[in-house]
Amino acid sequence: MDLLNSLIVLTNFVLVPALAYGAQLAIGALGVTLIYGILRFSNFAHGDTMAFSTTITILFTWWFQSIGANFGPLPTALLALPFGIAITALLMLGTDRIVYRFYRQQKAKPVILVIVSMGVMFVMNGLVRFIIGVGDQNFADGERFIFTVREFRDWSGLEEGFGIRTTQAITVITAVIVVALLFWFLNKTRTGKSMRAFSDNEDLALLSGINPERVVMVTWLIVAALTTIAGVLYGLDKSFKPFTYFQLLLPIFAAAIVGGLGSPLGAIAGGFVIAFSEVTITYAWKKVLVYALPDGLEPSGLAQLMSTDYKFAVSFVILIIVLLFRPTGLFKGQSV
Repeated sequence: MDLLNSLIVLTNFVLVPALAYGAQLAIGALGVTLIYGILRFSNFAHGDTMAFSTTITILFTWWFQSIGANFGPLPTALLALPFGIAITALLMLGTDRIVYRFYRQQKAKPVILVIVSMGVMFVMNGLVRFIIGVGDQNFADGERFIFTVREFRDWSGLEEGFGIRTTQAITVITAVIVVALLFWFLNKTRTGKSMRAFSDNEDLALLSGINPERVVMVTWLIVAALTTIAGVLYGLDKSFKPFTYFQLLLPIFAAAIVGGLGSPLGAIAGGFVIAFSEVTITYAWKKVLVYALPDGLEPSGLAQLMSTDYKFAVSFVILIIVLLFRPTGLFKGQSV
């Protein structure tokens, strides 16, 4: 029974949260890897674009709530999500037309585009803070739990309970759907194949008659959807604060690089590697070990390797190790 209680604690506080967090990072990293693979630069504005798209979705969520529109037991944010995607897409297409296209036509080096994206990042950061402020915003509604810890404990008779939040289930299910649709689009549709060809060999793709501006436009539209979905899922699962999304840039980039920049499959794998690493290293293992170890061997302290305040440092360390020893990532993407 003690081992079963240990497993329940592990699942409740490590496996399920890491699975949901990994799904959020994977969707965010997919956007980074698409931009890098097709547009050939690292978009440092990605985190603040997620913040902007989530802000818009929150505003529409509040509006729907004010008029009584809802999704029943599901969060109203899911009803507002298409509006967030649409406005974010317009913003990203406008930013590309006004800012990035000039440097693309000038054949600017990737480092120039990186610096330009940092400028866009600061503009978006200020825009988000001006619109919604700097404090925490919790826009979740609907049912909070599929089943609670108490319900599980009453049902199982175990000392420890296990609960699944609605937002965790929505995150995982949405991630599976998004990834399946993206891979279907890239592998089965003519536009998706054009994007892959453009990513593999730009000159050969141009000789084949592929319209580069159309590829760029479709890329931004897909990235707008991915950033909005990732940002909203993270906000629903935790809370929304603009500065947090700026910090999320590190684990998202780490996920993309660990998996292999330019590799969609690598972005997904990298997201879960980073998420499970962060959660397991910053979790206090005392409760799990008290059940798992024989009497007298349980730890007296928290058995925590690192405080949760430093969880983003885990991403940084993993990123450095990968860049030093395997710069192409797990799935042999493009080296940084």
